[in-house]
Amino acid sequence: MSPTSGHGHGHGHGHDHGVSADADRRWLTAALALIVAFMLGEVVVGLVAQSLALLSDAAHMLTDAASIVLALVAMRLAARPPQGGFTYGLKRAEILSAQANGLTLLLLALWLGYEAITRLFEPPEVAGSLVLVTALVGVVVNLAAAWCISRANRSSLNVEGAFQHILNDLFAFIATAIAGGVILLTGFRQADAIASLIVVVLMLKAGVGLVRESGRIFLEASPAHVDPDALGAELAASPRVVQVHDLHVWQITSGQPALSAHVLVVPDGDCHATRQELEELLEHTYEI
Repeated sequence: MSPTSGHGHGHGHGHDHGVSADADRRWLTAALALIVAFMLGEVVVGLVAQSLALLSDAAHMLTDAASIVLALVAMRLAARPPQGGFTYGLKRAEILSAQANGLTLLLLALWLGYEAITRLFEPPEVAGSLVLVTALVGVVVNLAAAWCISRANRSSLNVEGAFQHILNDLFAFIATAIAGGVILLTGFRQADAIASLIVVVLMLKAGVGLVRESGRIFLEASPAHVDPDALGAELAASPRVVQVHDLHVWQITSGQPALSAHVLVVPDGDCHATRQELEELLEHTYEI
């Protein structure tokens, strides 16, 4: 055996078992049905009540629905085996859809923010009772949808993104319900625009998070929980290891990290045993 040995390692913890994937799709589809049905009703009520807060909530729910649809499509694509020039398969389809969803959130937030600021100065008549009742129903619908998505695999960036959006919607509906109550009790019409701005802030936060996380994967940055320098030092400190170089840590898709490195072992060292020890270290300590 040569006194130096090379080691390349890539390992992921994907959630692509057939039964589990089918269950995930069923939970996502159930959440999608709840969201779309309520969203359509909310648009009608929002137009009748002249409530920008309700329309803002509906716009946010539209992006939630889109993210779930994209997640379902991406799950289908990711399940396809590698072929042709796509040697990693189509696992990054979900990352592409997550980035598209994030950008859509940001664009909608900018438009709704402009409309809300305009309404602060010229507030229209808003039917506070309709806003209050619809928002309270929205709280219940979002709780049900969040429960459905929590049953699916949340290591997927798309699924986790949809879950976080629905939680944001939940807080937004609470703010809208408060605004409806304020309008109903006091006649303070600007409360609707203020609630809309709260929704806008939540949309901006969610959009920036999705764009940032998907961008890190596209740029092949290391996972957020991994410090490559510390990881390399820990590998080099292992028995029989002389040197570690050409270390690369990245993510193929969310929840599927990968690593490659060239590891030099001591002369007459057991390179296969060393590789196994390092793989166990990576899996247990860094989830790679």
